[in-house]
Amino acid sequence: QVQLVESGGGLVQAGGSLRLSCAASTRTFSRYAMGWFRQAPGKEREFVAAISWSTSTYYADSVKGRFTISRDNAKNTIYLQMNSLKPEDTAVYYCACTPERNGAPLTPGMYAYWGQGTQVTVSS
Repeated sequence: QVQLVESGGGLVQAGGSLRLSCAASTRTFSRYAMGWFRQAPGKEREFVAAISWSTSTYYADSVKGRFTISRDNAKNTIYLQMNSLKPEDTAVYYCACTPERNGAPLTPGMYAYWGQGTQVTVSS
């Protein structure tokens, strides 16, 4: 069982930046693919970004060039740096992980463990 705890959400004006963090409680963190997903009210959970154990990165087209995912295996933590935020980025952001040796999944159903989520609100 892996526990994930997200932090760093909040309220920001359009054009601003936030950095989300996700800390994992596992000694084998480096073996996990990690992902960020988001869910806005009335919408399905959608893929935002993912990073493999080998640090290959993947992004949704809607955030490419604005968001950056990274991992620090020494701290069992991943990050999502979000720049040039837009009102449409408003959502609850979830961290997820799964043991995966080939890249990182892009669909929620492929992830085994999830955090509780952190709210990101971007005002116009």
